[in-house]
Amino acid sequence: MDTEIRILLVDHQSLVRHGIQRLLEDDPQFHVVGEAATGDEAVELARNVKPDVVLMDVQAPGIGGMEATRRIRRVSPESAVVVITVEVSDPFPTQLLEAGASGYLTKHCDISEISDAIRAVARGERYISADIAREMALSMLPGKEQSPFDRLSQREMQVMLMVTQGQSVHAISDRLSLSPKTVSTYRYRLYDKLGVENDVELTHMAIRHGIVNAVPSA
Repeated sequence: MDTEIRILLVDHQSLVRHGIQRLLEDDPQFHVVGEAATGDEAVELARNVKPDVVLMDVQAPGIGGMEATRRIRRVSPESAVVVITVEVSDPFPTQLLEAGASGYLTKHCDISEISDAIRAVARGERYISADIAREMALSMLPGKEQSPFDRLSQREMQVMLMVTQGQSVHAISDRLSLSPKTVSTYRYRLYDKLGVENDVELTHMAIRHGIVNAVPSA
């Protein structure tokens, strides 16, 4: 039998985690060694259990999927991260790959593609689903309209995601190990680069560009 692949699942929805776990464990090569609901939990679990592969929800609460990916690669360098996103047109696959992700999938893919991605990254390869690769290629064509969020650095994107989750400057400061003054500097730099004046306008812009999901009204 092939070598067992130990997997950590990260998703803010327990139903999604349990569903993926049941599907994966139909394959005797896969063993789910942990589940996390937030980016912070994912980093701590990765540090402790050293999984071979992490399936990472890009919208994970807390520090988020991008920062969690970066930290996991630091605390468990042998763990390969496969990022899973809801949107094919997610505007920052390149930034996540630069942060250390080895794979990129959408939640619309079937279990066979997840399995293929897990096996590929466990072998030390990269895996990007065809639909995301096509979007990345199209985004580089001349005349293609660029997202204003493409102007942001990795750290600015991370702060932006946390601001749009409603996290305070002090909460972001604690989670990213930055001073509150530095976080505020990043925040106002975001406003300047994106042409917005406050967190509400920033959140509305992020929703319009598909970076964060709108919260359904009650």
